[in-house]
Amino acid sequence: MKSPLLCFATMLLGASLASAQTAPAPATAPAAAPAGRAGGNARPPAPQRDPLTAGYVKATELPDGQVPPMEADGNFIIGPTHPAAPEMSPVAEGQPKGKVYTFTLDSADSKFYPGVERDEPAAGATPAGPNGTGSNHPKPYTRKVSVYVPAQYVPGTVAPVLITTDGDGRAHNVLDHLIPQKKLPVMIVVSIPPGGPDGRGGQRNLEYDTVSGKYSDFVETEVLPMAEKVANVKLTKDPDGRAVMGTSSGAAASMTMAWLHPERYHRVLTFSGTFTNNQWPANEEYPHGAWGLHETLIPNSPVKPLRIYIECGDRDNFGGDMRDWVVANENMAKVLAAKGYHYKFVFARNAGHTDRPTISQLYPTALQWIWQGYPIAGK
Repeated sequence: MKSPLLCFATMLLGASLASAQTAPAPATAPAAAPAGRAGGNARPPAPQRDPLTAGYVKATELPDGQVPPMEADGNFIIGPTHPAAPEMSPVAEGQPKGKVYTFTLDSADSKFYPGVERDEPAAGATPAGPNGTGSNHPKPYTRKVSVYVPAQYVPGTVAPVLITTDGDGRAHNVLDHLIPQKKLPVMIVVSIPPGGPDGRGGQRNLEYDTVSGKYSDFVETEVLPMAEKVANVKLTKDPDGRAVMGTSSGAAASMTMAWLHPERYHRVLTFSGTFTNNQWPANEEYPHGAWGLHETLIPNSPVKPLRIYIECGDRDNFGGDMRDWVVANENMAKVLAAKGYHYKFVFARNAGHTDRPTISQLYPTALQWIWQGYPIAGK
């Protein structure tokens, strides 16, 4: 076992109510969606969905180019054009900017994820069902984690934290803009990439699509202590001051982290969430993977203190039974509304899986929405 966990560190300059029916997949002619990262089997082209389809949640359709009101809960339809929010760009020269620190984790030091690589299927092999054929083999990895510290952070103070999957650093510019405006609290962002590629049996699939507390435990014990040490920050243990964010399977991981450990996280931000049965290998406790969140877990459990933002595109991924991303997100909105959660669901027209223009349009107001209710110093 190597010691310590830290291999190296460097500092860089830089970060309503819904219908109660399961939504059917319409039989309209398919319009190909951008390829998504989630999965491992080839998927058929994604059909273009109409958010007004019977059985989908009732939603407020906004004029093209507008985003949902920041304060509002509920269901909204946007698009078809998606102009980027100005906060996605760097702040002007001379304005305060956060710093980004990095460190590298080695799989040899991890008690949770020693590292695997997916075995490629034989040429011409017919894909199996969600939990069907798959295999992998050991393979070590390193992952480079980044920690964004805003210019307004006072060393030694305890700060709220946003955890992002896939090493996502899109929050950095947004925070540089909105923290000085007192629209967001002074928060740290810890961005964690997966330990390896995607696909059934791959490291990313293992970390993100497995419904268990393992990934949350990995973050809590092997990532956050190192983030505090390297960036010289103190992260709050108050779950109301901790948020998780992700896209695709990273969104499923984020939701699973908060659902299974609400004592750690109360705020969840997702885009094109893979709330589908993308789990491999099969898991007897949660046999339908993240599809089980809206199928049984949320509807059959007491309400948890979570605030949840979900988004999907009209051309989001489609892969058959329990692997329909649009229906999965529609079902999430339905069950969250039925249970009385604070949630926001955005259905984007003219948007594919993890659609970058759509995310760039929504990200600043989405981030403000999930942090609603959290105290902002000086406001």
